[in-house]
Amino acid sequence: MIVSRCTCRASHLYAHLSKPWGCLDMARPSSDLAAFRDIFLRSKNIAIITGAGVSAESGVPTFRGAGGYWRKWQAQELATPEAFSRNPSRVWEFYHYRREVMLTKNPNPAHLAIAECENRLSKQGCAVTVITQNIDELHRRAGSKNIMEIHGSLFRTRCMSCGHEAANYNSPICAALKGKGAPDPDTDDARIPVQQLPRCEQKSCHGLLRPAVVWFGETLDSDILIRVEKVLDSCDLCLVVGTSSVVYPAAMFAQQVAARGIPVAEFNMEDTPATMRFKFHFRGPCGTTLPPALASPEEEQN
Repeated sequence: MIVSRCTCRASHLYAHLSKPWGCLDMARPSSDLAAFRDIFLRSKNIAIITGAGVSAESGVPTFRGAGGYWRKWQAQELATPEAFSRNPSRVWEFYHYRREVMLTKNPNPAHLAIAECENRLSKQGCAVTVITQNIDELHRRAGSKNIMEIHGSLFRTRCMSCGHEAANYNSPICAALKGKGAPDPDTDDARIPVQQLPRCEQKSCHGLLRPAVVWFGETLDSDILIRVEKVLDSCDLCLVVGTSSVVYPAAMFAQQVAARGIPVAEFNMEDTPATMRFKFHFRGPCGTTLPPALASPEEEQN
């Protein structure tokens, strides 16, 4: 069972489970595509958990690892309530840059394969649910309908005063941010007055808006976690696509499914701390490995 109030993105909390992953008698996951396809074609309720690796193949910056900086800051230094309280102008520049970049990116073959799979199987009375850690809405743009965005969206805002949340695709999101947000290390902060930053348009409010995303140190929405739990409890196949399996609580989702004896297939560029717990592992770019795995029987024959 998923614990409803978990602090998100608490990386590297998997250390307490390191012994099982390191056991010598644990069999290596299979990479037999035919064996996976046999299970896939008989599945009625599929959960697909996706992470940053899927979006990276569309050219989306991950802001992780070497070179993962915006100006001189890493995302962990900007994506926090404290950072927004100290310097809302800088944080909005960061998110404005990310929003504008995302408007130039497109879904890749992995996004499209997932969306096509959901559309095809829904007509057969089967369910496909995407549980994504990504905030870029590329799954939505690819055509997926049944999506749970557990970390929110770059294209939604929440008012700090009245709490109103709404979609926002304006480019730029406010006039003062036009041309701002350059990621180069030598770029100076715009120091935009707080009154000129994105503001709430609800009647008689005009409060300061923030990105409607889950920041480091914040808890995931309990309603979303309850919905996720229902999907994971009922699925008969789980795919883990482009995720490092170190961002909690999402890192535990697929492991909880595997613990029930349900087949879990991992699609990733490399092994993760959870790889040895899964039935299948397909190494390589998700845009290459996923489409043949999710293809229809007719496409497979061709």
